[in-house]
Amino acid sequence: MRPATEAELAEIIAAATGPMVVRGGGTRGIGEAPGAVLDCSGLSGVALYEPGALTLVARAGTRLSEVEALLAAQGQRLAFEVPDLRGLLGRQGESTLGGVVAANASGPRRVQVGACRDSLIGVRFVDGAGTVIKNGGRVMKNVTGYDLVKLMAGSWGTLGVLSEVSFKLLPVPEAGATLILHGLSDQQAVAAMAAALGSPFEVNGAAHWPGEGTFLRIEGFSASVAYRAERLRAHLARFGAVEVEPGTARWPAIRDVAPFQDRAGDVWRLSVKPSEAPEIVARMEAEAVLYDWGGGLIWALCAEGCDLRGRLGPFQGHATRVRGAGPGAFQPEAPAVAALTRGLRAKFDPRGILNTGLMDA
Repeated sequence: MRPATEAELAEIIAAATGPMVVRGGGTRGIGEAPGAVLDCSGLSGVALYEPGALTLVARAGTRLSEVEALLAAQGQRLAFEVPDLRGLLGRQGESTLGGVVAANASGPRRVQVGACRDSLIGVRFVDGAGTVIKNGGRVMKNVTGYDLVKLMAGSWGTLGVLSEVSFKLLPVPEAGATLILHGLSDQQAVAAMAAALGSPFEVNGAAHWPGEGTFLRIEGFSASVAYRAERLRAHLARFGAVEVEPGTARWPAIRDVAPFQDRAGDVWRLSVKPSEAPEIVARMEAEAVLYDWGGGLIWALCAEGCDLRGRLGPFQGHATRVRGAGPGAFQPEAPAVAALTRGLRAKFDPRGILNTGLMDA
């Protein structure tokens, strides 16, 4: 099933007699769900692009590469630095905007500009009853009622199937620089990243790649980048020698978790309190780790079949198995949150046909 219009999408869902697997480009899916494939890649095309207003409206099946090329020609970009996980997951195909929103896919710049949901200003989607729903619009404003825009981001197609999405954009910066510290322990690296992020120098990327270095990114106007890089270098001198590298060429590898792409094993993504990250890493006994967002996000490479949650025991945060087989890819929710989730799914997908059981423990 591959609808070409929103009306066709609504008809297909309304007439469905069994579960459906919602799919965009098939490049970043996590976990498994039963059912017939609902291919949304036919819902493509840019509906509105206003460079002067920094606004984009596009159908959910529009290829991410097409949108990025369109924006780059005008010196603009999506704010949240979408990761490309095809190398990590061994996938082919083209990522779509709907898939990006459904996964709330976001990269290292989230530490400054927020996640995908924070740039998303409007959605159109079809719920599990086949009803077309619209929320938000082309401008960011405060409204009363349910914020379905934020709700749909990260819902993995379990509440509705996106047909159109609207984003606020950012201009591409004039210049960038990467500051590098070598030889830091995990604890020292987290402290250095916290110091950088807590400084007034507008760091928009902070990552620690054990064995390679601790990386900090600054972007903006050329003169500002040069000034802030030198000031930040002095600010971090207590942690050791700080190298300043022009440009930001190292960051796609961090964004896309390149260190794990050619290595066997399960890959887990943990969101934790940055100050607790080194202790949690020590407990997980992983084969390799990568710290992002100042340590608040941990990518961990573990042996195949590793029950990482069982190994860690209770901790403040959540762990998602991004690569690897088995049930329970997503972190089990607390009872109160799980009750709210069931209520939302019953409202938006009363027949339980959209990505059935995908996010269940």
